[in-house]
Amino acid sequence: MGKQMASTHTHISIVIPQRGINDEGKGKKHALYRLITAAQTEYVWMQDDDVALPSLEDALKGYSLAFKGEDLVILPLRMESEREKPSLLERLQIAEYAAIQQLTIETAKRGHAVMCSGANLIAKRDRWLESYADLHPEIPSGDDMFLLESFKRRGLKIGVLDDPRYEAIVRPHTSWSAFVKQRMRWAGKAPKYTDRDILKCGAIVLLVNLLQLVCPVVVLVKFPIEYGMIKRRDKRVGWWDALLLELLYPFYILLSLFGGLIRRKW
Repeated sequence: MGKQMASTHTHISIVIPQRGINDEGKGKKHALYRLITAAQTEYVWMQDDDVALPSLEDALKGYSLAFKGEDLVILPLRMESEREKPSLLERLQIAEYAAIQQLTIETAKRGHAVMCSGANLIAKRDRWLESYADLHPEIPSGDDMFLLESFKRRGLKIGVLDDPRYEAIVRPHTSWSAFVKQRMRWAGKAPKYTDRDILKCGAIVLLVNLLQLVCPVVVLVKFPIEYGMIKRRDKRVGWWDALLLELLYPFYILLSLFGGLIRRKW
């Protein structure tokens, strides 16, 4: 069956679905449902099978001291290339991911979470199972965002642990094709979102980038703000990579949005 429960510690289980091994060809949500149903702990710590944690044992030892009874806990992620000299595509993804992560953490801390990632996420087992019907099982991906919406709609407690012990490492795509397909897949789920905070954030991002297309001078105001967000999350990102991302972003976001809406078989 492959690796189902990577580790168990007191009240938390590590759940790592392996596609093609324990999803029975039915997608990640089905694999998660099977693994979480089988778990015997109060909490489940969901991770992707391609992420790395600095010290899993240290995190497990300290988790009980950090939790405050949350039903869902958003954990940090950082993108790193496996290459000594990352390609331009990888550097742009690293910059974008830093901005996304900073927005994720900041909005969660303020009680208006707009994003989370199933690559590194903790939830109460029973609460997750109660939300399964809200995850749109008919859509292969989006288990994390639909879960966030379900928890918010039900008034459950959502927290964040912005702590290096809980930070997982993810890898950037190495091909433009894989990168664009992933972003289209993300964008293709947008019509299913119903949470006010998520919709408001998406509308602001879209409108600001459309304004930048119509009036490029907007970048003079927009870039310092977004570069500041990137640097707060990942100080390794250089200003040139961040600026190039800023200039390309309006075109990229429109391509992802329209491509995702056209290709709805995600």
